[in-house]
Amino acid sequence: MKEFSMRPGMQTLAGTFYPTGHAVVMFPQEQQARQAAEDLMAEGFSDDDVELLRPDVMLREVLASTPDEADGLPSVGTEAATARTFGDLARQGHYGLLVAVNDAKAAERLMTVARRLHFSAAQRYRHLVIEELS
Repeated sequence: MKEFSMRPGMQTLAGTFYPTGHAVVMFPQEQQARQAAEDLMAEGFSDDDVELLRPDVMLREVLASTPDEADGLPSVGTEAATARTFGDLARQGHYGLLVAVNDAKAAERLMTVARRLHFSAAQRYRHLVIEELS
């Protein structure tokens, strides 16, 4: 598992976090996120597929790129609200994983692990669709 870093292509044209082909799963505690990463690798995900999102990084790199609701500009989709939800959890100390999921089978393998570890939120970013995972 590597540490998250924002890369080109992980944001909309407006700059909002939107990592197409990935899912973000949040956990109340760091140990849950680390255990999930280990379990995902045991399930066939690679080291490059899983990135740790620390609360401070979530706030600095993900939430900071999200337009503020107070700017008066309407949002076409849910990406800004989703990023704000992750930011709210990060402020409470939740850790996240950014996981490469190319298809529904990979997303289900991810969620099998996440459910065992009592995740707090999970979203899959597909082309033009943010899918809530449960």
